[in-house]
Amino acid sequence: MFIQTESTPNPATLKFLPGREISPDMPREYESAEDAEASPLASDLFLIDGVIGVFLGEDFIAITKVDSVDWDHIKPFLLGAIMDVLQSGRPIVGEAETESGHAAYEGEAAGIVKEIVELIDTRVRPAVAQDGGDILFHSFNSEDGLVKLKMRGACSGCPSSTMTLKAGIENLLKHYVPEVKSVEAV
Repeated sequence: MFIQTESTPNPATLKFLPGREISPDMPREYESAEDAEASPLASDLFLIDGVIGVFLGEDFIAITKVDSVDWDHIKPFLLGAIMDVLQSGRPIVGEAETESGHAAYEGEAAGIVKEIVELIDTRVRPAVAQDGGDILFHSFNSEDGLVKLKMRGACSGCPSSTMTLKAGIENLLKHYVPEVKSVEAV
């Protein structure tokens, strides 16, 4: 099995591409070993010293490490753990595992939120997935037009995510949904 790796805009996150589906139904994020208990793959990756985040995309795994650990030191261990799980036939995620995705929104601005979520799903999420991340709708305040988004995977903690958020996503949402005045990360 050959697993490609790609750097991401976040120097603390590396993207692993094993050439097969990882989490085809929905992206999943694990921010601790306790969070990862439902995923044999994520659990094994958290056993490697320095791993602080695992994000499972449709066909990739984005792993975030602490700054004090060098990629050259842990990358062979990460590749080994990924290969072990994928070749063992063990499930990547547990059957009982569910993740909510976008935050639910009900109220008079539900139509606006539906437009925002559709734009995020069709225009934003595919682009950030290429960089090993994901973005979910968190909330919308119709009084001040503020949209809050949750950054995941390589996007979380990325030095360039603020620019992407303001220059890219905010402009896109303001263009298509005039009620949107600003965008922030939570």
